[in-house]
Amino acid sequence: MSLTKNTFGVTKHGVTVTEYTMDNGKMSVRFIDLGGTIVSINVPDKNGVMADIVLGYDDPDSYLTCGGYPGAILGRYGNRIGGAKFTLDGVEYKLYVNDNKNALHGGKVGFDRKMWDVQVLSDDGEPEAVLTYVSPDGEEGYPGTLTVHVYYKLTKNCEFSMRYVATTDKRTVLNLTNHSYFNLAGYDSGDILDHEVMICSAKFGEVDSELIPTGRTISVDGRPQDFRTMKPVRNDINSDDEQMRFGKGFDLCYFLDNGGECKLAAKVREPKSGRTMSVYTDQPAIQLYTGNCIDVTEAPYKGGVPKCVNAGLCLETEHYPDSPNHPEFPSSTLSPGETYDYTTVFEFSVE
Repeated sequence: MSLTKNTFGVTKHGVTVTEYTMDNGKMSVRFIDLGGTIVSINVPDKNGVMADIVLGYDDPDSYLTCGGYPGAILGRYGNRIGGAKFTLDGVEYKLYVNDNKNALHGGKVGFDRKMWDVQVLSDDGEPEAVLTYVSPDGEEGYPGTLTVHVYYKLTKNCEFSMRYVATTDKRTVLNLTNHSYFNLAGYDSGDILDHEVMICSAKFGEVDSELIPTGRTISVDGRPQDFRTMKPVRNDINSDDEQMRFGKGFDLCYFLDNGGECKLAAKVREPKSGRTMSVYTDQPAIQLYTGNCIDVTEAPYKGGVPKCVNAGLCLETEHYPDSPNHPEFPSSTLSPGETYDYTTVFEFSVE
């Protein structure tokens, strides 16, 4: 077991970006202080052959200039806020518009493009680090000075956990998550259409044509969005269902019934390699996104691998999208004296 650090690269503005590598002897996780971004996860297949299973880049400038948010911490508000505004305690807060007329994943310069302070908590046994960022009052339009700690830990049982802890000095809204794209066959292996997915949810949030929640909950019964039993992504990704057409594939938020406990939310299996990833969380929802809008004209991924649509899938554990504008949704409001505290665990194995 180990946690080591090295220089990842230097941005065109002269900022040195540091990479940290967690290794438990069976698998490794590499992340950088820019955006708290997960740049690689190396795990074995059923024959013991290692592969890097997350999309990403070899240099920091690509993370700053390309879209898609691969591997990054998202905040202050992951996912969308309709109309790029919300009202809290009678005050309207206007946000940066970066997705049609809406706000997406934190704004113009969200947490994905911030430099996080990293402190190593343990470099042996089970390697762990804490990443810290203080977001000033008014940043990207959000109220309150927000102090965020994200704990990364790799266990001997091949569980990689992300614990998000935050406090504020003024009432605000908050939705932190991670935007890693997974391809369990290896990031350089093409699309994820043959990946098999299971999601522990019988309902998802209806969206409009701009992927903003309508407030209506839809049952998955008899619909292409039903992942209650394992099935390949390709089975229904091209369905003519309106909710599928809006997202050009799967880009929907599934509501979880976990009672605030860290329980199994989803499972992904790549049949050829046997690699399996189970996702546990105490968050109230999980967004499935199958990389439908990956921009293939942008810089290539690691090692010069060209981009393709559906090259990876995201399972973003989170609060409901646009919840500040939907009082019927679980609250994403954080008040002074309260602590935002949620955990997500990615467990890797082979079958």
